[in-house]
Amino acid sequence: MRLLITGGAGYIGSVVAELSVAAGHQVVVLDDLRAGNRAAVPPGCTLVVGALGDPGVLERCFALGPFDAVLHLAAEAAIEPSVTDPALYFKVNLVDGLALLDAMRAHGVERLVFSSTAATYGEPQTTPIDEDHPQRPINAYGESKLMFETCLRWYHRAYGLRAVSFRYFNAAGATEHRGEARPHETHLLPLVLEAVAGRRPPLRVFGTDYPTPDGTCVRDYVHVVDIARAHLLALERIDELGLSWFNIGSETGYSVRQVIETVESTLGRKVPWEPAGRRRGDPAVLVASAERLRQQLGWAPQRPGLVPIVESAWSWRERHPQGYRSPRSEAVS
Repeated sequence: MRLLITGGAGYIGSVVAELSVAAGHQVVVLDDLRAGNRAAVPPGCTLVVGALGDPGVLERCFALGPFDAVLHLAAEAAIEPSVTDPALYFKVNLVDGLALLDAMRAHGVERLVFSSTAATYGEPQTTPIDEDHPQRPINAYGESKLMFETCLRWYHRAYGLRAVSFRYFNAAGATEHRGEARPHETHLLPLVLEAVAGRRPPLRVFGTDYPTPDGTCVRDYVHVVDIARAHLLALERIDELGLSWFNIGSETGYSVRQVIETVESTLGRKVPWEPAGRRRGDPAVLVASAERLRQQLGWAPQRPGLVPIVESAWSWRERHPQGYRSPRSEAVS
């Protein structure tokens, strides 16, 4: 297939691009590089630098088609800032996403795989969370993604769009060449590893009084390679799936303290950390049911558990101590 991957210079998007190229697909990446990295784009991809909502940029992208499908991963994705600046999230995640859908219609592209989020569920009423759980977001990030999912339902009904939405739980880990390296990091594991390496102050643990066994938030961590694999499985079946949505998670929850303890036992190093107040918009527990993904797409995590996630993420950071600024980082061809 010839694929357009939005956000393909970002953490998850670059791994999706890497696996897509390895599977023999032709890939065009669209990314504005505000949070992505040019060096994260795999060799063999064509990179278009620009904003998703810019009509001229979209025309440049679609002129490189025709595309068989779009994998849409570009987004504003940090939870806490979405509470204080919701306008940015609705602009990028909804308005710019609609511009992409309309460009797809104009160019006859009828297949979309969408990067959604477990944040659409809000505070869980039951755990593990399945896809039929009520969606009541408690932050603008989750709300903006849910609104775009709603748009996909209507575009499917009115225009025949075939769309698969993946509600990610917590992506983590790395491939040999691609890992997490953002200008303003918010994800737990890279922050823990930076603290271990002495490249940042002690880790701040946001909230130690949640209604969980040890008082810290519990999350479902899934290896980024397993997330990327799900996208390729969806492409193989998207015509028969029509309109579908799936959780991607490991079905196992780990608290912040358990992540810290796993890093310490795996690396043999102490994690410096200190307690801090809760962040706005953080649910106490988010753990997935991935039964639908197993049953309909035959997906199962090939790298389950925290240890392979920690080992792969640490290995990438040792080879890339300055992230994508490191001398060994690959560059797009």
